[in-house]
Amino acid sequence: QVQLVESGGGLVQPGGPLRLACAASGSIFSGYAMAWYRQAPGKKRELLAGITSGGSTNYADSVKGRFTISRDNAKNTVYLQMNSLKPEDTAVYYCNAAKGVSYNYWGQGTQVTVSS
Repeated sequence: QVQLVESGGGLVQPGGPLRLACAASGSIFSGYAMAWYRQAPGKKRELLAGITSGGSTNYADSVKGRFTISRDNAKNTVYLQMNSLKPEDTAVYYCNAAKGVSYNYWGQGTQVTVSS
């Protein structure tokens, strides 16, 4: 079992940065692939970035070059550094942990609002 708690959301002006964190507890964090998703009102949940247990990363086209995912296995934490934020980045951001096909966990989400 893995418990995930996101933090770092809030209100930010367009063009500004924000860093989200997802703290994991429970099982062995290092063995899980981690990812960040977001869901805007009326839209489907969207995969933004993923990082494997080995550190390989991938990004959605919508955030490539602006967002960076990283993990600190010693702290059981995965981060999402978001730069050059746009109003369309406004959404609830979720952390996900997955291992194989049997293990898939979600955090409760953190709201990010990009507005002047």
